[in-house]
Amino acid sequence: MMEVSDINWVASSDVAIVETIGAFIKHHRLLQNKTQQQVATDAGVNRSTIVQLENGESITLLTLIQVLRVLNLLYVIDVFRIKEQLSPLQLAKQEQGKRKRASSKGNNDQTPSDW
Repeated sequence: MMEVSDINWVASSDVAIVETIGAFIKHHRLLQNKTQQQVATDAGVNRSTIVQLENGESITLLTLIQVLRVLNLLYVIDVFRIKEQLSPLQLAKQEQGKRKRASSKGNNDQTPSDW
């Protein structure tokens, strides 16, 4: 469900971004055939808060998370996860430490086989 966005987020105003978030919420609420009141009740907020959100007005971050949870949309928060990346130098050092082959390491006093 990852789509390439043609929106220039940097050039967008804060108000335009909030309106886009509101439209996203409204779109998914309607796809799930839920009323504003159902979402509000399940999220523990007033219906007027859902109206504000969908109209692109300011709400709290906590309220947005509650609404995303109710609509099963928390996956959008994945973009905020910090992924630790190793530098090429660190990767090369890790590769050097890996074993390339098995060896007996001086284990020459093997017991003779019965064969």
